[in-house]
Amino acid sequence: MDINIEDLLRRAVSAGASDIHLKVGSPPVVKVGGELDRLDGYDDLTPADTQAIAEAFFTPRAAQDFKDSGTADFAFGRSDVGRFRATAFRQRGSVSVVLRRVVPGARSFAELGLPKVIEKLARADSGLLLVTGPAGSGKTATMASVLDWINAHRAVAILTVEDPIEVLHPDKRSVVVQREVGVDTPTPADAIKSAMRHDADVLLISEINDVETARAAIDAAETGHLVISSMRTNDPADTIDRIISLFPETQQRVVRGQLGSQLLGIVSQRLLDSQSNGKSLACELMTNNERVKEWIIGEAGASALVDIIKESEFFGMQTMDASLLKLVVDRAVELPEAIHFARNVHDMRAKAMAAGIQI
Repeated sequence: MDINIEDLLRRAVSAGASDIHLKVGSPPVVKVGGELDRLDGYDDLTPADTQAIAEAFFTPRAAQDFKDSGTADFAFGRSDVGRFRATAFRQRGSVSVVLRRVVPGARSFAELGLPKVIEKLARADSGLLLVTGPAGSGKTATMASVLDWINAHRAVAILTVEDPIEVLHPDKRSVVVQREVGVDTPTPADAIKSAMRHDADVLLISEINDVETARAAIDAAETGHLVISSMRTNDPADTIDRIISLFPETQQRVVRGQLGSQLLGIVSQRLLDSQSNGKSLACELMTNNERVKEWIIGEAGASALVDIIKESEFFGMQTMDASLLKLVVDRAVELPEAIHFARNVHDMRAKAMAAGIQI
């Protein structure tokens, strides 16, 4: 079947699709409002169809990655339909492609459901702000929101190091330079080090997942930059432990001291199915204070950090369970959905019942 790729993208966008699934043996499938549906007017895709579609989307780096490993993650844009994040991979000998639409612009903190203290963190001149969670938890949207707030409210130089670039940020009060790993710079660490010569005030790094990037990010925070990045970790304690574990044992005590001084906060988040058929954000938020700094340096257990967060609401902190309970009480999500992500299920049920929620 000869597929007009531009028409396929336009139809998907017009239908309000968030994702497009292309696989052999099925017509194009779109996700609208969380539900999958097949696009009318298309036959089942053949191996030649999906191969041609993937090759039409590939960036040079993605083409090489796919050739080397059979999978590629990349972003691309079309002037009349917007920007997409794409994953191409082989399955059962053929090519499959999943496209996620990147909605232009960034949503505000209130629209995402982020705590107000995020604005205070975005005002910082230096330090390290981390957004964490599993794949699909909205980390990119949160980082884009923080960056957009800075761009709109502060006159600073912003440099992003992304793999791939997913959200475009036009200049507002700030000047924004966006660099893509594999296209504009060989590695994130190289781009971060060169940022020192670019007069950058704010650095956004799409992800910290190796010791070179972690070292460069911490060094940048220490030298007076505001650094925003993400990690695929579950909660603040897991995030700090993961960063420390990236370094050789002989360096870990020094790194703990650096994190204790430079860490601004950690936003650990999940996206839950909401009662309005969309998604609701739940997040645990840890900001740095003397007790947190002591915890980082002292290598105490994870439960001790949870207790600190519980007892530090005055500083804008909140536990994941507190965030989940608020969503339930506000009738944004159902209790069974929230319980799936809760630390203390019994306590969550009891507090929900006390708030008048039917169990």
